[in-house]
Amino acid sequence: MKQIDQAIKDNQFAGVYLLYGEEEFLKTRYRQRLVRALVAPDDTMNLTRFLEKDATEDAIISQGETMPFFAPRRVIVAENTGLFKRSADALADYLGKLPEYLVLIFQETEIDKRGRLYKAVKKYGHAAEFPVQKEEILMRWVLGELKKEQKKITRPDMEYFLSMSGTDMGNITQELEKLFSYTLGRDVITHADIDAVCTRQITNRIFDMVRAVGAHDQRRALELYEDLLSLKEQPMRILYLLAREFNVIYQVKCLSEAGQNQKDIAGKVGVPPFAVRNYMPLARQYEKKYLESVLEAFTEAETDVKTGRLNDRLAVELMLIRYSV
Repeated sequence: MKQIDQAIKDNQFAGVYLLYGEEEFLKTRYRQRLVRALVAPDDTMNLTRFLEKDATEDAIISQGETMPFFAPRRVIVAENTGLFKRSADALADYLGKLPEYLVLIFQETEIDKRGRLYKAVKKYGHAAEFPVQKEEILMRWVLGELKKEQKKITRPDMEYFLSMSGTDMGNITQELEKLFSYTLGRDVITHADIDAVCTRQITNRIFDMVRAVGAHDQRRALELYEDLLSLKEQPMRILYLLAREFNVIYQVKCLSEAGQNQKDIAGKVGVPPFAVRNYMPLARQYEKKYLESVLEAFTEAETDVKTGRLNDRLAVELMLIRYSV
């Protein structure tokens, strides 16, 4: 990212850029910054955009060979092409002989770093990874957004907000906009404000379901399940997410009993440190053998659905009923 920032500042650009990773918000923001720096806002003649299946090797190369029209550069943006997950030898070769006027910008979610195309980008241009951002980075970014709006928030409420919004920066931006509008005329955002306007992500609803199971509140667990179904969530996805939550609880229990601290556990399990605090009470509540049996039962339930022995919706209901009694 720093290299892209410097390129824009110096007006010195590589011939090809690859923006990849899971953080869509940042990838899109940097792609937009590059485009704004490379072509005029009203220049539609020298900016070409390819999406997914339209982005074939031949189409990109053909467009790249077209001279710019009364401008110093031609820019091609190609999004989610899949070219970095399969053989793209023609395009990889082309990167070694790009015209001086051409800048290629690829925006991808998944890539294969072993492929020739990725290696060609690394050799002739710049590849920037945009992973899901860590907790402290997200907090600093949110604080920066709050400062722009002259708003304040306590750290516990900041952690609560992130637990509600998740780590996707695009979703965080939407939730912040709702909070800014809701707290117009006030400079402090509170826990109550977050509850009033922020939308709980599906993972939060799944965690609430797991807590209901742990509290033997069968009615609440089934109500939450029905809520997710009404939101058009697929039963198999809910089953997968439930299994993942119990797996996290199991890992937290094992690591905490092994003497690992909260930060280390977060890094190994792949959740923010403040989320580990939420998992700790559940981890203490269950025995290891019990959690192992739960995880095994989820695997069996998934197999039963895939083999047609159980309806997917019924499979989830049976799991919730079985472990919330």
